[in-house]
Amino acid sequence: MELRAHGWWLLCAAAALAACARGDAASKSRSCSEVRQIYGAKGFSLSDVPQAEISGEHLRICPQGYTCCTSEMEENLANRSHAELESALRDSGRALQVMLATQLRGVDDYFQQLLNNSERALQDTFPGAFGELYTQNARAFRDLYTELRLYYRGANLHLEETLAEFWARLLERLFRQLHPQLLLPDDYLDCLGKQAEALRPFGDTPRELRLRATRAFVAARAFVQGLGVAGDVVRKVAQVPLGAECSRAVMKLVYCAHCLGVPGARPCPDYCRNVLKGCLANQADLDAEWRNLLDSMVLITDKFWGPSGAESVISSVHMWLAEAINALQDSRDSLTAKVIQGCGNPRVNPQSPGPEEKPHRGKLVLQEKPPTGALETLVSEAKTQLRNVQDFWISLPGTLCSEKMAMSPASDDRCWNGMAKGRYLPEVMGDGLANQINNPEVEVDITKPDMTIRQQIMQLKIMTNRLRGAYGGSDVDFQDASDDGSGSGSGGGCQDDICGHKVGKKSSGAQTPLTQALPGLSEHEGQKTSAASCPHAHTLLPLLLLALVLAAAGPRWR
Repeated sequence: MELRAHGWWLLCAAAALAACARGDAASKSRSCSEVRQIYGAKGFSLSDVPQAEISGEHLRICPQGYTCCTSEMEENLANRSHAELESALRDSGRALQVMLATQLRGVDDYFQQLLNNSERALQDTFPGAFGELYTQNARAFRDLYTELRLYYRGANLHLEETLAEFWARLLERLFRQLHPQLLLPDDYLDCLGKQAEALRPFGDTPRELRLRATRAFVAARAFVQGLGVAGDVVRKVAQVPLGAECSRAVMKLVYCAHCLGVPGARPCPDYCRNVLKGCLANQADLDAEWRNLLDSMVLITDKFWGPSGAESVISSVHMWLAEAINALQDSRDSLTAKVIQGCGNPRVNPQSPGPEEKPHRGKLVLQEKPPTGALETLVSEAKTQLRNVQDFWISLPGTLCSEKMAMSPASDDRCWNGMAKGRYLPEVMGDGLANQINNPEVEVDITKPDMTIRQQIMQLKIMTNRLRGAYGGSDVDFQDASDDGSGSGSGGGCQDDICGHKVGKKSSGAQTPLTQALPGLSEHEGQKTSAASCPHAHTLLPLLLLALVLAAAGPRWR
């Protein structure tokens, strides 16, 4: 009986060894034709692809079952997955940049057109109405429009000081023209300038224009600059390279199913999201300040409408100037008397051409043109599109999974979970760097944020503060906090820490247990993963030897 029992044990061990050997032979005999077709379609040499599956102990990223991928194939596919994700990121960023640039160009062109039309109207109407009062001072008016353009475009000018200097220069020139019979030396004109605020030679126009123009130009240029900053942030963030751990995870997500013989299995939705939430953790941290910026830009558009709005004020600068000259001519005699009272009686110019001849005293009355509605259309479209991209950074993983990663339509037994066909059970991580501490797919060091992205977060904060100041009518100094330094992370390529032997401490946790994957496997796919459940020959040899020893021991063992 005992000998029969020992013989039975020996037969079981031998049968198990034979069965596993038959499984190995069967696995190795499966064709790699489908993988060859896919690999060749990507432009790689088919000489690298085995004709039939081989043992996968050499794999450094994909699970080490029987495989159609050699080490060189795995490296090539890792490089390809890295490049494809970076290309998808650039495409998404480029589309957003194009939208922002289109909105910027439309609104900016409109505001500059308003100012150009105002200057053209001045040049067309002032010579006939004011004669030499304009023609001899045309340069001063041109300079004013030049400085207004420079300010709008972001030049480091103080608008209130610019306007004050314009009125002071204009007063000196016009007062001298109105009194050609008088000698007006520089010290006398200095006295005139010091009394200008009390004398109000141009009426209320300088004060009204200062208040309205400051608010209008500040709001207009802040909105346009906001669009520019947003586009610049997107451009710089798109240049941030993927890290090594991300590259490993993306390879496993996209191409390991091919290597393991299930090329038709698309990534499970939650699996794909976890990978890209880990890869784009730093980008998601832009979300809060990005939303603040876009909200502030939408809010500042309220300052575009009404009598004091940007559209009305910028388009009617020439009308304010006409009112100012009209006021000066109307108050000429009383103004002269007050100046003489305050500064003394100036000497008569001996070279004056006889009795005083009053220069041409035309009066110009211009009618404000009603808004065409063009700006309202531009801003309405911009506001709609800005609201549509508010969640751009946190929705990016889901967008890329849906549009670029060939994600499975459902999380069921037929999708790729990183190990095999089967359900993906880990929960989806939250957004941002801090929430990736337990990401099962990508090892993320939450203590080392990407510095390029942190600089862009600061850039967004600064621009938001500028917009909020502009909403209140103040011109907050603008500072560019960004630079062209590249962010942290490694560049492209399958380097040692991607395809090498380095394995993150969370890599084991990233693998779905086989018990989770088995229910969804077909018979064919189950055979391909049999290496995980059926031990290889070298694990059965000790059992076989033990059975032989026990059989030989016979009664002594008893």
